[in-house]
Amino acid sequence: MNGRVDYVVTEEEINLTRGPSGLGFNIVGGTDQQYVSNDSGIFVSRIKENGAAALDGRPQEGDKILSVNSQDLKNLLHQDAVDLFRNAGYAVSLRVQNRLQAQNGPIGPQGEGEPSGIPVTMVLVPAFALTVIAAWAFMRYPQRLKNLLSSCAPKEEDTFLFFSHPLLPIFHNCPST
Repeated sequence: MNGRVDYVVTEEEINLTRGPSGLGFNIVGGTDQQYVSNDSGIFVSRIKENGAAALDGRPQEGDKILSVNSQDLKNLLHQDAVDLFRNAGYAVSLRVQNRLQAQNGPIGPQGEGEPSGIPVTMVLVPAFALTVIAAWAFMRYPQRLKNLLSSCAPKEEDTFLFFSHPLLPIFHNCPST
């Protein structure tokens, strides 16, 4: 890759109904508090859980709000933007700009250094749990496990079984208890 990230910019009109926690999001930005360099726009910084924005589902953190009830948000101080939102009324119409990272090429296996579809914790947590259980078992029953493992050692005739499934030879010749 060339290090450049491509984005698809979309705009949409979102109508929200003010709830007990207002419109359900926080904003950052303004001419006096630029959130994005060279852009004095107003951006969604946080979506409040169970707020109007969260319940609607379309506004996302990082979205740029272009207008509130058709009033442009260009060149506003942060506090002026806050006041505009607070005085917008019960039913509020937002013009929002979303920036989505573009998918270049087919979706398939990721390259080195790119995240896969399975979060690392989904693999590490069960592996860690099994390791803890095994360690506990070895500490709690060391002699029993030593006897069991030595009596269940694979024999020469188990070579084929070992290659077909690595756990079969361990249990194949174990004495029944």
